Amino acid sequence: MEMKEIEQATERLVRTAERLSPEEIAAPSLLPRWTRGHVLAHVSRSADAVSGVLEAAREGREAALYPSEEAREADIDAGAPRPGPEQAADLRTSSDRFAAAVAAMPQERWGFEVRHRSGRVFSAAELAGMRILELEYHHVDLDTGYTPGHWREDFVDRELRSMVERLAGAELPTVEIADVGTIGRGPAGLRADGPHAALLAWLVGRSGPDGLTVTRDGERVGSETLPEPPPLA
Repeated sequence: MEMKEIEQATERLVRTAERLSPEEIAAPSLLPRWTRGHVLAHVSRSADAVSGVLEAAREGREAALYPSEEAREADIDAGAPRPGPEQAADLRTSSDRFAAAVAAMPQERWGFEVRHRSGRVFSAAELAGMRILELEYHHVDLDTGYTPGHWREDFVDRELRSMVERLAGAELPTVEIADVGTIGRGPAGLRADGPHAALLAWLVGRSGPDGLTVTRDGERVGSETLPEPPPLA
């Protein structure tokens, strides 16, 4: 994953935000309780949060992504009602700050440990790489015509393998994911096949399993037999 990929995904999201009317901004997104404005404000504020943590990592000090869950929600609520062009401008400037924070990071600091608000601990390098997920998944969440089918093939293949690796051994019924790998625990039984974008969308909660081909021991069964993947942290 390179910064150019992030810049291109940002520009696609910016173009979508620019054309949204006030009514469309206020309409529900695909995320519970969030309007499209909430989604856009979150993407901007998450860029600032990551920028702040990268600055702290560069200086060798710990920093939380957000001062508190309440502060995070308050910032998103405050930014949600803004019109499309203002949302788009915020996306651009916050993304510029993120890019500057990435460029300023010394190579030896990318291993600095960061604690996510979920409690998960990972390196600063992984946190920076999560930016493309924020952009691509939340663009779909806007429900404005950008779907998993628009995701770049290299993005889909990379993230599908990452998700399968992450869910290997998880507390789920075992499912073989096409030609990629196996999620869950226990003896192999179910297998899910389909376009990689559809498989990824199901694993990350951006679509249901409808449209996937599901088999058990070689016999086709209904897609409702697939387990519901855990939510992304």
